[in-house]
Amino acid sequence: VQLQASGGGLVQAGGSLRLSCAASGRTFSKCAMGWFRQAPGKEREFVAAISWSGGSTYYADSVKGRFTISRDNAKNTVYLQMNSLKPEDTAVYYCAASNLARTVRLYEYDYWGQGTLVTVSS
Repeated sequence: VQLQASGGGLVQAGGSLRLSCAASGRTFSKCAMGWFRQAPGKEREFVAAISWSGGSTYYADSVKGRFTISRDNAKNTVYLQMNSLKPEDTAVYYCAASNLARTVRLYEYDYWGQGTLVTVSS
């Protein structure tokens, strides 16, 4: 599975962005998908994940109620809708795919995209 993330950019605090991750490969619909982020000087952290069917979603406490993950298996694409953005959301956002049906653990993700930068100004 190859992943291409897009949709990052500069936004003011309180604004919104939608990230997209396009996947290639016939196994996309069987993969759990996740979004992770890495701020300067910090470790990569979990943001959100969705099961292969889309029936289950998981969120980090820091984004719960503000971010929404979704997927369209017909389009081989996963999305991250980010609302009420805060300066502390500034990071490079990575999409990832796991051969498992569902997981939130970074080390259980097998394929990674190149990342897209999100900058939230105060």
